[in-house]
Formats: sequence, C-alpha cells, structure tokens
Amino acid sequence: MGGSLAGLLAAHVLAGHADRVTVVERDRFPEGTESRPGVPQGRHPHVLLQGGQVAMESLLPGFSAQLREAGAPRVGMPSDMVLWQSGRWLRRVAATTHIHTGSRAQLEALVRQRVLANPLISVVEGTDVVGLLGDASRVRGVLLRDRSGDARAEQRPLEADLVVDASGSGTKAPRWLEAIGAEGPHEETIDTGLAYASRVYRGRDGVLDGETLGYYVYPGPEQLHGGGALPLEDGSHLVIVSGLRGDEPPTGADEFVTYTKRLGHPLLDRWLEDAEPLSPAFGYRRTANIRRRYDLPGRRPAGFLATGDALCTFNPIYGQGMAVAAMSAVALRDALADRRRTPTTRRVQRALLGASRQAWDISAGADRSMPGAVGNATGSGLADRVAGWYLGRVQERSPGDPVVGRAFRAVLTLSEPVTALFAPAVARAVLLGPPAPSPTEPPATRE
Repeated sequence: MGGSLAGLLAAHVLAGHADRVTVVERDRFPEGTESRPGVPQGRHPHVLLQGGQVAMESLLPGFSAQLREAGAPRVGMPSDMVLWQSGRWLRRVAATTHIHTGSRAQLEALVRQRVLANPLISVVEGTDVVGLLGDASRVRGVLLRDRSGDARAEQRPLEADLVVDASGSGTKAPRWLEAIGAEGPHEETIDTGLAYASRVYRGRDGVLDGETLGYYVYPGPEQLHGGGALPLEDGSHLVIVSGLRGDEPPTGADEFVTYTKRLGHPLLDRWLEDAEPLSPAFGYRRTANIRRRYDLPGRRPAGFLATGDALCTFNPIYGQGMAVAAMSAVALRDALADRRRTPTTRRVQRALLGASRQAWDISAGADRSMPGAVGNATGSGLADRVAGWYLGRVQERSPGDPVVGRAFRAVLTLSEPVTALFAPAVARAVLLGPPAPSPTEPPATRE
C-alpha cells in the first residue's frame, strides 16, 4: 500500500521472495520528475543522508552514480556549507560525510524507474485502499476502490499472502485492523508545532558564494527559527525557513523574505536581495514525530507489516525520512534472508522498527527539549537526562573540534551508531576540555 520510496523499495525486496508483487498507489505516477499530490512535503527540501546512500546502493547497485549523472548535488559536510548550530558557526574542515540535496521528485523517479523494471512488480494507480481482508489471526489482502470521487463506488478485493503498509504518516491501517477484530498499535507522539515554508530561487551567479553550496541554521531551544538554502539539480536553490507554533512562516512573497531576517544573521536575506524567485512559497505544518508500536504484544495478525512513515514518522526538519525508508528495506531484505530464523510477522516487524530506532532517538530526543513540545512521549527519565547532558556537550564542541564534529555528523547522518559518540578520543574532548574555538563570522571559504 503506497508507491512512494518506502513502498517501492519494499516491493523491490519482496520481489525476491514472491511470485507477484502489486503496488497500490492513490496517485497516478508522473512521466518525469514532477511532484505528486500524494507527497505533500515533496516541494520542500529533501536530503539523502549518508546512511541512506549506503542502503540505497546496497538495494540498487549503481544508484549513487545515477543520481550524480542526473545532476543531484553531492554536498560535503561541513566543507561545502556555511552552518550555524547551537549559537556557533561550524569550521569548514574537510568533508567527513556527504548528502544529496536534489529534489524529492527526481530521486523518487529514479527509484521508480529501477524498481518497476522488474516484471514481477505491477502497479495499480489512481486507486485507494479502503480496508483489509482477513481476521484477527491473519490479513489476507486489501479492499480497493478507484479514485473516482464517488464514495459509493464499487469495492473490489485484492488477495495477498502479505500486505505491507507503506501509505505514509496518514495511514488508516490501525483503524482497518480494528475493523477485522485485530488491535491497532500504541502510538508514541512528540509534536513541537514546528512549521516551515519553502521557495525556489536562482542566485545571480547560480551559486551562493563561490565555494559555498548552501547555508543552514539549525533550530534549537536557544535558536527557535531555522532555515537556509540547499542546491537543486538544475542549479537553483530551495530556500526554507521554519518557526514554532504561533510563529509559523508566511507564504506571501514579501513576508517570506522578511521572515528570513529572524535567523539571527543577515546571510540569507542578503543573498535573497539579488536572487530571482522561481516559485511561490509553500507551507507545511504536519511535523509531529509518531511511532506506531506494532512490535508490542497485542492481537497482531500474521501477514501484515508496516514500514516507512506508516511505521515511524519523523519531524521532517531532520531530513531522515528517505534514509530510513532505504534502511528499512535493507532490514526487510536481511530478515527474510536470515536462514537461522523463521521470518515471522512479528520478527520482521521488529527488524523494521529497529531500522528506524536511531533516527527516532535523534529526532524525538531533540524535539523533547524544544519549548512547547506536546505528546505522550515528551517525558524523560534519568537516563534520558544524562544522555541529554552528554549530547549537549557534544553539540557545544562539534563546531570547533574536528574529532567531535566527525563523530556527531556520522551519527546524525545515520552512517554510524550512537556509540561513535563515546569513542575514547571523542569522550575525552567532550568530558575533559572546553569547547574549541570556532569562527566568529560565517566562514566564506573551506579550510
């Protein structure tokens, strides 16, 4: 259910274990790289983190080269960016990780082209899933209805040995499970009320400032507004600004530019003075973290799995969604290929949740500390407070200390586990020394 990244990559994996895989998608796929209505945040910045790149390459060998050939910018962190974090500018030392910052539509089109070339995978487009077939012991398929706009249109069954929910954060599967006598998952939520707005611009010279590919100001408890500019595949830049509940960025042309002045430094709005707007500003406000705990005990039917945003939705400001979709597909592949264990529904579902755990810990952990955060998962115990204290010291030292910065970026980009922050050299710098000096002004060039 769902033909976005999580659904396409899950279908790719399942085609190695099934006679037939059907992807049911509400939209009709575009011919090229246009945004789809079913991806409401598709017009906003998307990055493919290092951990996601590794996972994608494992699933679709040669995909990184395809991205580069299509012009997707590969941005070195921190060398190619002017970055502000926790009240400090980051030193532009040699890149220790890279992100792809091309449009979501471009990346999804490339994945779709690769995955749907498999003759075992078929697509039913322009069709809604409106319910599940089966009972509390086993899901046996789905009910479909054409998207004609008529709620009374005829429903038709599509039987299946396995149903995978990749329908996104607005999934209705918990309700459908209850309708067949099963139990919906417990949901954990943290919502800061963060909202953002984005607009495409083209700079006077096509780039920001010579060696600088992009700017970014990370929001935090002391810097409530965030934003920046990230390069796209056509040489333009996607500018984003964000604020919290009650101070949402406007989408009017003049008001959008004025809002960039809240970032604490005139870097971005100075650049906008000479840049040409290429699109209207679009807003987005659904940024809560939501984790659906299908792994917990309950009346869980066999034959049903959830993945992607239908399982775990992150505040999009952290750029984790596409990486976790790819990492979840790798987890699905590995769980099905494990000859030592029978891939029961519950065991595979736990593997999928495990693939999203680090991203959840980062996103939810950061959002818990934001003022005004609400939800049933905002509480923190002693272990959380100790971890928060240590991570606070990591953040203070990462802008000026290359050793700490490298470890911090590796964890944030999901390419190394959280334990990398406790390596001896990192722990010494975090626990024993003061923060290393960092630039007092935005560094215009790489070191």
